[in-house]
Amino acid sequence: MATNARKPILISGAGLSSLLLARSLLRASIPFLVFERDSSLSFRAQGYRLRLSSEGLDAIESVLTPEAFQTFWAKCSKTGGSGLVAVNALTGSNIPEAAKDSDGKKGDEAAKGGPPSLASRDGKVVGISRGNMRKLFMAGCEPFVHWSRHVTGYELTSTGVFALFADGSKSVEGDMLVGGEGIYSQIAKQLSQGKLKTYDTGARGIHGQAPSTAFKGLGEGVWRLADDSNPNGRLFVITNIRPGGMDDPTVQFGWTMGAQPGVVQAPNDNFSLVGAPAAALAKSLTKDWHPRLKPLFEEMNESEAAFWKITCSTPSGVPEWKNEPRVTVIGDAVHSMTPAGGIGANTAIRDSALLGGLLTKAKGYQDGVSATYEAEMRVYASEAVKSSYGMAKGQFGVSIDENSATV
Repeated sequence: MATNARKPILISGAGLSSLLLARSLLRASIPFLVFERDSSLSFRAQGYRLRLSSEGLDAIESVLTPEAFQTFWAKCSKTGGSGLVAVNALTGSNIPEAAKDSDGKKGDEAAKGGPPSLASRDGKVVGISRGNMRKLFMAGCEPFVHWSRHVTGYELTSTGVFALFADGSKSVEGDMLVGGEGIYSQIAKQLSQGKLKTYDTGARGIHGQAPSTAFKGLGEGVWRLADDSNPNGRLFVITNIRPGGMDDPTVQFGWTMGAQPGVVQAPNDNFSLVGAPAAALAKSLTKDWHPRLKPLFEEMNESEAAFWKITCSTPSGVPEWKNEPRVTVIGDAVHSMTPAGGIGANTAIRDSALLGGLLTKAKGYQDGVSATYEAEMRVYASEAVKSSYGMAKGQFGVSIDENSATV
């Protein structure tokens, strides 16, 4: 990264949106610093395989160099077909599209709520694990990432902004601060004066990974495994299985489990439950599942298991707040979404490409950049939140409003 007299762009958090923004700044030779509360990239489980939309892929391609994008593309899975196949988790049988339940409604709802087509490029469903994506976005940014730095707020000056840390210290002065530290973002709360809220839907889930050999009972495709036997509500797992590698136990595929409120109950509802305890919870919930499916859990990489709370921003859309030219927010910090439809990560990536492009055009911080970004982001992000919440109401049986509990 070329040096110049400009102060750095400060970025809080080292998640997907933050790191892709960093790559945009790196490519434009704009100085930046990233502050992450974790101690390393591998500090905790990295989560499941993300499906990339056309918009998400286009955003990534616009940020990375052609060579870097080819490296990224080579890491992505490309699964044939554009549909979602539902499986009865107890019998192991595929559920026909037209199946009906005893009430005459569409059976299992596993085929409901998802987008009509999952294909995103070349007629393929394209996906990549969150961990691999972070590593690829991190490339070249390592010298500018500061670990174990928990940002709790900011302080404006007449010439810039400081990031404030949990230990009472503060960063060097930056030209601009971008909050990308997720649903618990203190930057978002301070900037919006409490208008940005993330609601707890009550639904819960677990992310996991297993050797690709464990997925041979399913084979290539996008699958939804559904279990309606729990009296508290529906439990399901979604996985995207790419071709190749199913005979190589060193290759891992991911899955994500979700459930209606009351089904997945972690001790103390602990969001930080990872590793063996989260794996044990997943195994207990699937102990009666069909032998075709049980290897996904019995053979899982326990260190990668992670419990999670399913959250959502205000369903009515991203609220407006008084613009602060030197501070803005991206990703889950501004628009948390349910996993329904796989929209959240793709929207966060669009934020990075948009803000990074504006900063590149301005050759760094410039008055008006954050206002332009926020105005455009609010349009597509509000539609995304509404869509994600709408699908989640059917899939997870959740309902939230302005009076619901926040995280």
